[in-house]
Amino acid sequence: MIDKIEITGNKYKVEETFRKYAIKRIGKLDRYLPRGSKKDIVAKIVITEVNRAHGNKYEISAAMEIPGGKVIAARDESSNVYAGVDIIEAKLMGQIRRYKLESTPHLQKNKLKSLFKRG
Repeated sequence: MIDKIEITGNKYKVEETFRKYAIKRIGKLDRYLPRGSKKDIVAKIVITEVNRAHGNKYEISAAMEIPGGKVIAARDESSNVYAGVDIIEAKLMGQIRRYKLESTPHLQKNKLKSLFKRG
């Protein structure tokens, strides 16, 4: 579980139920990271209420700072805050998997192809 998660609201009051939900969803993303970078992750979530002519929407931005200077970020706009967190979680998960493929040498995509290359 990610220990350092900061949740702030811009023109939006963050309720305790939403805070628990976001910590539960975003906090479990550390299981997809390489083992060496799990302990020092800092996640920041910002919720901004955007008043539109056809109704209120919420813009949710999330950023995860991984040791080594890497920042993984995602942004979504939704009419429901909880649905927005679910979408952000899926986006961050994809980026984390891509980061893990790049940073872990034994998981690189074309390494197996080079082993079985004829020539």
